[in-house]
Amino acid sequence: MKSSIGMTVTEHILEKQRENPEATGAFTRLLSELTVAAKIISREVNKAGIADILGYAGRMNVQGEEVQKLDEFANRTIRERMGHTGQLCAMASEEDADIIEIPPRYPKGNYVLIFDPLDGSSNIDVNVNIGTIFSIHRKTSPGDDLILSDVLQPGHKQVAAGYFVYGSSTMMVYTTGQGVHGFTLLPSIGEFILSHENMKIPQRGTIFSVNESNYNYWSPEVRRLVDYFKSRDTKPAYTARYIGSLVSDFHRNLLKGGLFMYPPDSKDPRKPHGKLRLMCEANPLAFVVKAAGGDASTGEGPVLDIEPEELHQRVPLFIGSKKDVELAEKYIRGEIK
Repeated sequence: MKSSIGMTVTEHILEKQRENPEATGAFTRLLSELTVAAKIISREVNKAGIADILGYAGRMNVQGEEVQKLDEFANRTIRERMGHTGQLCAMASEEDADIIEIPPRYPKGNYVLIFDPLDGSSNIDVNVNIGTIFSIHRKTSPGDDLILSDVLQPGHKQVAAGYFVYGSSTMMVYTTGQGVHGFTLLPSIGEFILSHENMKIPQRGTIFSVNESNYNYWSPEVRRLVDYFKSRDTKPAYTARYIGSLVSDFHRNLLKGGLFMYPPDSKDPRKPHGKLRLMCEANPLAFVVKAAGGDASTGEGPVLDIEPEELHQRVPLFIGSKKDVELAEKYIRGEIK
């Protein structure tokens, strides 16, 4: 591959398409349109402090959470931009209770897009990094009709996944399962430029990311794991870093190494199996970290092997550097006391 300095995300996708003689270009058009949606969302995020798009929209989403105005904007933008591409047979969003059907006036394709339109949106009004997470599956059933199993596929069957981070700069990180690549939006030309090629997460990190306010509601095994990270006797020493925006915490740990955790807790009876959504959060990030040499687990087994039972299924998540995830599993299985 020639030097990729200055390569745009579209050029990168096209180059990968040329390496695959069976590629039709449909997937390339799909990802290209997704970057357009992200640019639109990034523009609105960057002016959130001076435009009337902060605050709550006055309704609850399917998760029982108050919806931010920017949540609604991001969700609508992705639905409208992606619905007309002709590459999708359906979509699913964290903000919508049901599968999103493609309007009859638009042609349909063979891909399913699942997304969290604005992860970390509770941090919007304090100017903390937020993001968009996406997962792409290929339709598995024959014919034009959509069936539930086309959407409810295990994570290892994803054909692509990634996220956008809206912060001091806007970045796109994606994988098709073979290498993880990061692109930074250059505002002067409105293009995502390759800035992080073949990203690899360190095999072991020194960062742990978890909401410690839930400590008293965790299992004894999880508490022992966190106590290990906090111990002054631990070598190398770990440091705590927790932003509260999943995509931001994950992105930092992908670059620097470490472990993000969201264990199940007994505080909220609605979340006995954890808070994070399998289809639009855990699976896509697990696909990314796996391609970068890391791992993702529920504490009892691989996230990517879970057979989903419902669209908004929640799971515990331990994700990051491979050796840190392995350590977490040993604690949770009770192998380390």
